[in-house]
Amino acid sequence: MMKTRIVVDSSANLYALDGVDFACVPLKIITDTEEYHDDGTLNAVEMAQTLRTYKGKTSTSCPNVGDWLAAYGDAEQVFAVTITGTLSGSYNAAQLAAEEYMQENPGRRVFVLDSLSTGPEQCLLAEHIRDEVLAGKEFDAICEEMLRYHKHTHLLFSLESLANLARNGRVKPAVAAVARMLGIRVIGQASEAGELDVLCKTRGEHGALERIVLELKEHGYAGGHLLIAHCGNPAAAERLMHMVQAIFDGAQVRVTACGGLCSYYAELGGLLIGYEDSEA
Repeated sequence: MMKTRIVVDSSANLYALDGVDFACVPLKIITDTEEYHDDGTLNAVEMAQTLRTYKGKTSTSCPNVGDWLAAYGDAEQVFAVTITGTLSGSYNAAQLAAEEYMQENPGRRVFVLDSLSTGPEQCLLAEHIRDEVLAGKEFDAICEEMLRYHKHTHLLFSLESLANLARNGRVKPAVAAVARMLGIRVIGQASEAGELDVLCKTRGEHGALERIVLELKEHGYAGGHLLIAHCGNPAAAERLMHMVQAIFDGAQVRVTACGGLCSYYAELGGLLIGYEDSEA
């Protein structure tokens, strides 16, 4: 049996993965006075509450090549899943580390998958790799399957504030300002290019949850795996879970909390929904 390891960066909100050798590479959230390491021990809600009233500059920093190399360890085959390469340097660093790793260790193999997304969709991708590994599939077959499966996973989000996304150039400042002024929620998705697309704006939480269910239907969700990650908003996450279970037969829904990186960008009250469509 070849020594296999699955590695993600911490935007997946995944700090342990049952049944396989696993590593999570932390991203960092940086302020003028503080550096938060998203390593699974961070109190993400507390951080989000602190940052909500913080007046200074904040930013995020992705893992470097050395961080990824260390995470690959001494595995003979590595499967890595990163946050969208369109909005972060994490994928690029993981890819450079993979090339170096294979050069220095002939015969070893690394597959790096750009999730073109984040959070719960990235988590579904890592879990699917785990299932394939445990089913005893060969390296090339797993790579092929992941490229197929990835076409059928998606991400929706519902956010109360887009301040940090705008501050770091991830969405246009005008979009964030509108959300702030009108007290509305922004519903969006990860685009096929790995960018954040705003789909619509809704008033109030219930309207937002109803809109998410509508978007799920329109994007071909039919009751497969669905993972809801929330930032300090378990009530809305539970409510959405019950709505999805009531509408989609046999829906496999789980709720989880956002880690540091997702909490920084989703902000308090935010929901991220990763799901499979009917062809997954």
